[in-house]
Amino acid sequence: MVNQQLNVVSGLQLWQWRNKAIKAAIADQISVAEVDWLLQEVAGLDRLTLRLESFKDQVEIFMALSLEELDRLWQRRLDDGLPVQYIAGSTPWRNFRLKVSSAVLIPRPETECLIDLAMVAAADSAVAPQLQRGHWVDLGTGSGAIALGLANAFPEATIHAVDFSQEALAIAQENAESLGLAERIQFYHGSWWQPLTALKGQVSGMVSNPPYIPSNIVPTLQPEVVNHEPHLALDGGADGLDDIRQLIEVSPCYLRPGGLWLIEMMAGQAEAVKTLLEEQGSYNNIQIHKDLEGIERFALANVSAK
Repeated sequence: MVNQQLNVVSGLQLWQWRNKAIKAAIADQISVAEVDWLLQEVAGLDRLTLRLESFKDQVEIFMALSLEELDRLWQRRLDDGLPVQYIAGSTPWRNFRLKVSSAVLIPRPETECLIDLAMVAAADSAVAPQLQRGHWVDLGTGSGAIALGLANAFPEATIHAVDFSQEALAIAQENAESLGLAERIQFYHGSWWQPLTALKGQVSGMVSNPPYIPSNIVPTLQPEVVNHEPHLALDGGADGLDDIRQLIEVSPCYLRPGGLWLIEMMAGQAEAVKTLLEEQGSYNNIQIHKDLEGIERFALANVSAK
């Protein structure tokens, strides 16, 4: 959403805008930290400068938005919950700064754990070399966050990223280019494994953050999510498990023996996902892992030898 042309404002103008924005945030019960996060992103100010308000005396501050545009978008944050990440057009994730728009889900901090789990599982595996240097797949890549995390974690591997949304793929490819990882990641338009038939039986690891929210719950989510983030990336069908079932059923055709299957899921789905993996019959070493808040958020398994 942020344009590339830089706009110049005085420190005093920005200080006045910040004070007004903080008052509005308090009145609307929005975290005042969002104001400073936004100014870090669009004006390049650091947290200490903002806390001390020392920017007030600067003659010129260069911003990625005009003050009028910033004010208009902040008003949308107040009125209809437009996420600050979409206002800034970017968000931090792991050691990256990722471009985001309303075409992609905003990558959450808990999803970072998928990369850590993949790294630990690969290091501990009996087929570690195959995992370190093989083909990894990110199904439903969105902003490209997981694919980028895998490319960074496994520098000798080839990463394949799939998404059903052309708009999301364009964002993911732009992120890969800006982070210097475009040559390591191949992008595909399509549904789940469908564009990857040439890789059947050859994939070392599959990681996915699929839609997992039950359809009837989606409309009850926070306004920031339900009004602005893509429902395609949220709605997992009647019980939230439609796409997870598909990934459980189809993945053994694509993964090598010992290959890693790893997903994020919703709180309360762990037992159902574990049962589905057990009943499918192609998986072993089935594990459920908690996120940093102690919620059972991730399911991991290996594909058995055929």
